Amino acid sequence: MSQPFLEVKNLTVSFPTEDGLVRASNDISFTVARGETLAVVGESGSGKSVTSLAVMGLHDRRSAQISGQAILNLENGPIDTISASPDVVRKLRGKSMAMIFQDPMSALHPYYTIGDQISEAWRLYNDGDKKAGIKRATEMLDLVGIPGAAKRVLEFPHQFSGGMRQRVMIAMALVNNPSLLIADEPTTALDVTVQSQILELLKNMQKEFNMAVILITHDLGVVAEVADRVSVMYAGKIVEQAGIDDIYYQPDHPYTIGLLNSIPRVDQLEGRRLIAIPGQPPSLISLPAGCSFRSRCSFTSQVPNNLCATAVPDLDEKIGGHFSRCHLTEEQLKKARVSTGAQL
Repeated sequence: MSQPFLEVKNLTVSFPTEDGLVRASNDISFTVARGETLAVVGESGSGKSVTSLAVMGLHDRRSAQISGQAILNLENGPIDTISASPDVVRKLRGKSMAMIFQDPMSALHPYYTIGDQISEAWRLYNDGDKKAGIKRATEMLDLVGIPGAAKRVLEFPHQFSGGMRQRVMIAMALVNNPSLLIADEPTTALDVTVQSQILELLKNMQKEFNMAVILITHDLGVVAEVADRVSVMYAGKIVEQAGIDDIYYQPDHPYTIGLLNSIPRVDQLEGRRLIAIPGQPPSLISLPAGCSFRSRCSFTSQVPNNLCATAVPDLDEKIGGHFSRCHLTEEQLKKARVSTGAQL
């Protein structure tokens, strides 16, 4: 694999509250190279979006405590977006790195045309008047598959469907050819057909611009055809990290196994009920001792010396390139996959 464009090292994001310190992201490390897609998966509150916003430098430092590094390996040298000044990071956003937010309707300004908003993003980094900006906006709308781009560039966000608004957000994010694109739940609230179209569009745009892509989602089912590697997050930590095939065919953490068991499978439609993960995630203010997943895990009895309740498991490399934060041995994990039907 080529040199990573983004290297996140020991990133921790916490928020002081009246009830205590919320550790939203805890000691997160991962890399992503240009041309590669990393999917970050986990249920709501696991720390996915908090981590991505830290990389983009979008947290208010007056209310967030951030440590660690998020290094962009640019042509003119590396820059750490965590320690760099706000002015430096601001100049990187939209040019070297860009983000697609969850809700395009709230991210787009209702009083300005689509063309004006895309044009503004382009003119921040390029010399050109409003006419040149509208021309560039029209080109981008055409590139992301919006029919009649020359007409629709003059319309307002409320005149677009949900799927089309998401395409507009992609066009705006890509207007300056960024090297890193973070897509935060880009298919939320879209029907299945449109979801597939948006994911295919992201895949094609990645090839067009040779971007490093981070796809944030709560659904393992949407990443199978898109991602190269997957980081699974739970309670603010990465609990499993591996290539896409290893995640789907040899999951090494009970939480990942649980996520896979909650996805409908076309080869097991008859007589198979989806299995929900019992319980709720722990409070990020007062995480339990030991493994954060133990109260929801059905395999804790297999670990001797009550280790799940007393020791936080390390993110260990179980097999080459496959990391898991679990006290179970590889042999026990093989049995867990078979017993739950997670081994495909």
